[in-house]
Amino acid sequence: MKSIQEDIKTGNFKTAYLLYGEEPYLKQQYKHNLVNALNPDGDTMNFGHYQGKGIDVKAVIDLCETMPFFADYRVLLIEDSGFFKNKCDELADYMKELPNYVRIIFVESEVDKRSRMYKAVKACGRVVEFSRQNEKTLMTWAAGILKKEGRRITQRDMELLLTKTGTDMGNLRMELEKLITYTMGRDTVTARDIEAVCTTQTPNKIFDMVRAVTEKNQKRALELYYDLLTLKEPPMRILFLLAKQFRQLLLTKKLSSEGASQSEIASRLGVPSFVARNIASCARSYDTEELEQAVADFVDAEEAVKTGRLGDVLSVELLIVKYSSARA
Repeated sequence: MKSIQEDIKTGNFKTAYLLYGEEPYLKQQYKHNLVNALNPDGDTMNFGHYQGKGIDVKAVIDLCETMPFFADYRVLLIEDSGFFKNKCDELADYMKELPNYVRIIFVESEVDKRSRMYKAVKACGRVVEFSRQNEKTLMTWAAGILKKEGRRITQRDMELLLTKTGTDMGNLRMELEKLITYTMGRDTVTARDIEAVCTTQTPNKIFDMVRAVTEKNQKRALELYYDLLTLKEPPMRILFLLAKQFRQLLLTKKLSSEGASQSEIASRLGVPSFVARNIASCARSYDTEELEQAVADFVDAEEAVKTGRLGDVLSVELLIVKYSSARA
């Protein structure tokens, strides 16, 4: 990422750029920065945009062969082409003789590093992967945005915010904008503000429901379930996410019993450290056998729905009732 920033700052652009990875917000930001730097006046005559599968490679090459009209570069933006997953030998060969007045920006979700296109772009330009950011980076970034607007937030409240937004930077950015507007005239963002205006993402609503289940708060667990149904969440998706949460509870229980640290557990689960802490807290409400039985029950419930023995809405409701009932 720093290499792209340096290219934009100095104006020494590479012939081609490949931006890919799982973090769409950063990927889009750098795409726009590159396009604006290479085509600052929004010149449509010297700019070509291709998107999606089925792009005519010959048309792309023909455009590259056309010199720019009263401009330094002919700029091409090619998005989600699949060129880096499927064979594209003609364009890969052409990349070796790309005219010096052409600049191509490829933006992809997935790439195969063994592909000829990947190697071709790497040879003549820059390849940058945009990975999901860790919790520390996200917190620093979010706190920086708030600070620019004259707002402060505690680490605990920042953790609360992330439990609602998830780790998607685009979603987090939108929620920060809502908080900045909501707290106009104040200098501190509080937990009450976050609860008042921030939208909880579905996977996090599921975790809230699991927490209510583990706390034996059956009324709250069922309320959250009915809320999800009102939001048109398919019962089978809710079942899938519930099953995933209980598998995480089981794995956390086992890892904790083996003496694993919170950071080790977080790494195994693929979640931020504070999320692992919350999962560990919920896992303490059950013994290992109960969690193993719960995981098995979720598998049985899915089979019962698929074979028509049980309705999808009812199957999830029965599981919530079973695991949120107070022990005898």
